[in-house]
Amino acid sequence: MSLPDYKSPEKQSAAAHPNSAVVQLNVGGHLFSTSLSTLRKHPDSTLAELFSRQPALRSDAQGRCFIDRDGAHFGAILDFLRSDWLPTESIPQVHKEAVYYNIKPLIKALEETPQLFGELVGRQQFLSRVPHYKENIEVLIRIARAEAIAARHSSIIICVLRTEEDLGFYDNAINSLEANKESVVTFGPWKAVPSVKDLLDCVKMDIQSQGYRVSVQPHVVERSFLSRSYDFFHKLTFTWW
Repeated sequence: MSLPDYKSPEKQSAAAHPNSAVVQLNVGGHLFSTSLSTLRKHPDSTLAELFSRQPALRSDAQGRCFIDRDGAHFGAILDFLRSDWLPTESIPQVHKEAVYYNIKPLIKALEETPQLFGELVGRQQFLSRVPHYKENIEVLIRIARAEAIAARHSSIIICVLRTEEDLGFYDNAINSLEANKESVVTFGPWKAVPSVKDLLDCVKMDIQSQGYRVSVQPHVVERSFLSRSYDFFHKLTFTWW
């Protein structure tokens, strides 16, 4: 049964009811029942604040407290609040919800799981040392979309400079592409252990995470007489259909 205060939020606050009160929830169309004490378990969380402040949250047509948020993973939030249980699936999605509700113990626990630890401590720490990485990903997508008109594929050349020494050959390497009319986006150099292959894997992963189909292959530059061959170049191909 819904509490009277949620049927008339403008008149009463959830704070006026004991923590043992049962609360009926509608989180983006997903229905839950829990106690007020569970929702207020971590007083500094946004979730606890939602059920402590006045005026209270809006109600749906049946008087259930309504949260305008995708509720697909809210059950995992409640499981943690009730018994400190951590999910074994959809951990990035649950982490996103934990951040939204600012449940700090859950955020910390999820970030220590192998799935997020490797991403946050390993991969993201590496990418933070690659100059303009995020901006370059956006540029790659923007160029690919611009070149997609009446075409099945869009191809972009990636120039990856692993070290400062590689950077010294940049001008000559780019000049070797003079006859190539394709766009070039440059990554690096960086001061971290991961290799060129690791960087290319990250580029592919982050573009695919946005729903695009991409592949990466080495791009061989035609070598003229007495010219140096450079292995800095890779072709990123978007497939549209």
